Amino acid sequence: MTETDHYDVIIAGAGLAGATFALAAAQGGLKVVLVDPQPFPAQLAPTFDGRSTAIAFSTFRMLDALGVGEGLRPYACRMDRILVTDGRRPGAASPAASSAFLRFDADEIGERTDGEPLGYMVENRRIRVALSEAVTAAEIEVRAPASVDRVGTGPGLATVTLADGAELRAPLVVGAEGRGSRVRREAGIDTVGWGYGQSGVVATVAMGRDHGHVAHEYFLPSGPFAILPLTEQRASLVWTETTRRAEALKAASDEAFHAHLMRRFGDFLDDVSVVGPRFVYPLSLQLAEQLTAPRVALIGDAAHAVHPVAGQGLNMGLKDAAALAEVLVEAVRLGEDIGSETVLDRYARWRRFDNAALAAGFDGFVRLFSNDIAPVRLARDLGIAAVNRIAPLRRAFMHEAGGATGDLPRLLRGEAL
Repeated sequence: MTETDHYDVIIAGAGLAGATFALAAAQGGLKVVLVDPQPFPAQLAPTFDGRSTAIAFSTFRMLDALGVGEGLRPYACRMDRILVTDGRRPGAASPAASSAFLRFDADEIGERTDGEPLGYMVENRRIRVALSEAVTAAEIEVRAPASVDRVGTGPGLATVTLADGAELRAPLVVGAEGRGSRVRREAGIDTVGWGYGQSGVVATVAMGRDHGHVAHEYFLPSGPFAILPLTEQRASLVWTETTRRAEALKAASDEAFHAHLMRRFGDFLDDVSVVGPRFVYPLSLQLAEQLTAPRVALIGDAAHAVHPVAGQGLNMGLKDAAALAEVLVEAVRLGEDIGSETVLDRYARWRRFDNAALAAGFDGFVRLFSNDIAPVRLARDLGIAAVNRIAPLRRAFMHEAGGATGDLPRLLRGEAL
C-alpha cells in the first residue's frame, strides 16, 4: 500500500454534488479523492446531461466562495419573476386557463438579498465544466473511470476496494453517486420511495421573443410544465408525461417531436425551435432511511432523490455538501476522528429534518396538482389565490426557495471554510 492510497475522505461520485463537496472539503484542508465510473471528460459532453438547474441565490454564494461562480456567471440567467398557474392547458391567456396564479418577484425581497434574483438558471453541462476546472485547479485527485466494488469499515478506518482491485483507505467514505449509490448499499442503508409513473421530457428551445427573465410553471392534469429562462434568448422546457408517452417522444424523429411540442404548447410558446438533443428522465421519490452509517455519509441524490417540481434537488444536495464539509473541517480543527459516530451525527441532525420535510412537501405538491378533480381544483385555487394576496406569506416562500432560511452552513452565507 503506497502513501498516496491514504486520504482523509474518499468520495464516490464526481458529479455535481460530489465535485462540489470535494472542493469544499479541500478548501478546509482535507485530502480527498474522487472516484467515478464515468471518464471525467465524458461528463462534460453536451449529450451527457441535458437538464438545466435553478440555482438558488444562496447556493450561488456557495459556488462563489468555492471559486466556481465567476466561471458560471456568463452562462447563468437571472430569474427575476416566477409565475405559477393552475390550469387545464398552458398559457395565462388561454380560455381554459384558471384565474388562480402565484406571482413571485425578486424586487419584493430585494432589500434583504442585496438585489439578488430569485435564482439563476444554468445548464447542467456548464456547471459540470466549471466544477471540472475548479477541481483541476485545486489539484484534487480524480480516479475515473473507476467504480466502487466494496466498502469495508473497521476501527478508525474505511477501506474502499475498486473494481480493478485497487484499495483506498480513509477515515470516511462519502456516497455521492446518485440514486443507485453503491456506497449506500454497502453500508446497509435502505431506502423508501415510489415512482410517479411519469417522466420529465426536457428540451432546450430558441424563443422568438424575449423571455424577460421570467420562469413559468403550469400545473396541468398530466403534471407540471415549466418554461425556464436561459441565456441567449433560449429556454429550458420541462414537461411531465406518462412514462409510456415520454418514451414514445424519446424515440420520435426530430420533426415528430417538434410537431407534438407545438400541438401541445404552441399557442403559448409562439415561435420556438428545438435546439440540441432532447432527454427523458423517469420521475420518482427516493429517501435513504439514514444519512450516515459507520464511517459513511451520504449527500445529494444518494441521500434524497425528489420530484423536480420546485427545482430544488441540486440545491438540497449542495446544502448537504456544505453542511458535511463544515462539520468535518470543524472536527479536524478540534482533533476529532472525522469518521466517528459523534461527528457524523452532527451532520445527520443538521440535514435530516430539512431533507425529509422538503421531499414530503414536493410529493404532496405534485399529488395535489396533478389531477383534475373538481373539489380538489377548487380548494387549491382558493389556496393559491389566498397566498398570492398575502404579501408576507409570499415573501416567506421566496426566502425559502432562495435557500436563505434556517441554520445555513457558512458556504451558503458566502463565507469560505
